[in-house]
Amino acid sequence: MAAPKKSVTKDSGQEKGQDKGPDKGNGSDQPPEFTREQELGALRDMLLIRRFEEKAGQLYGMGAIGGFCHLYIGQEAIVVGMQMTLKKGDQVITGYRDHGHMLATGMEAKGVMAELTGRHGGYSHGKGGSMHMFSKEKNFFGGHGIVAAQVSLGTGLAFANRYRGNDFVSLAYFGDGASNQGQVYESFNMAELWKLPVVYIIENNRYAMGTSVTRSSAQTDFSKRGISFNIPGEQVDGMDVRAVKAAGDKAVAWCRAGKGPYILEMQTYRYRGHSMSDPAKYRTREEVDKVRHDQDPIEQVRNRLLAAKMSEQELKAIDAEVREIVNAAADFAQHDPEPDPSELWTDVYR
Repeated sequence: MAAPKKSVTKDSGQEKGQDKGPDKGNGSDQPPEFTREQELGALRDMLLIRRFEEKAGQLYGMGAIGGFCHLYIGQEAIVVGMQMTLKKGDQVITGYRDHGHMLATGMEAKGVMAELTGRHGGYSHGKGGSMHMFSKEKNFFGGHGIVAAQVSLGTGLAFANRYRGNDFVSLAYFGDGASNQGQVYESFNMAELWKLPVVYIIENNRYAMGTSVTRSSAQTDFSKRGISFNIPGEQVDGMDVRAVKAAGDKAVAWCRAGKGPYILEMQTYRYRGHSMSDPAKYRTREEVDKVRHDQDPIEQVRNRLLAAKMSEQELKAIDAEVREIVNAAADFAQHDPEPDPSELWTDVYR
């Protein structure tokens, strides 16, 4: 199947017509084909994230999830494709749109959902919520609530790998909005100076917290943000899991070979608002619908599998299995006990 067509969209803000949907990047128009096993694995992993986030949105609307909740719907191909490039020991760190990253690293859906609802069975025992979860076992070093804070921390993980003399790689995810933070460039400088094994993954969903990149960034080609530090970069179609994996393989191999950091700009699109409290009035419904119709990452994989003679019933069975996992996680998250008040004094460092 051919790569998705470009989706030309319009910014419904003050400068209409200057923004567009996710591009195909500057690589090949036809990413390397996946095996059937890879397609099925990617489909299941992306469906798990999609159905989990849909359920989280429902629970938030019911009042079962408090605080902030940032959904990853539409961006699933990025973290799923990048996880396919890693080996055991590699590390992942990201910002607060983090549920998809957790699930992709292998963290259990019920533990993630229980944390969202503030229950003891959550990954932070109900004390972190949506924006602060970690798993030492899965080498997931958090969701972080401070914009771009994870970039310097991810650079520190890479420094630790270099110091210890291993060949592990750190993936530091952040968005187009975080890309303009000063600590990002301090991290770039140190990472290139010391040849640290870190892949900086910019998830460019075009709107940050609600402002189009054409209005907020002087340089909208985020793959070029490392030029002054001699860090190579590449634009990638972040809606195609095959393109993500192909670019990720190259970047991870670069880092593992001791050549220093690498930047991947994943051109993507979030279907929901910045958070559950964002009505997203800065863009049109037609714009969102067009991207969903033309470039949805899950539908691309489904269509390729159907073209390869897989039946609709087989695909529905995978979706049903995923829904069962998510429903069980939601049930657990609503009935697991809240943390004991004594938990206030645990996990506190002086």
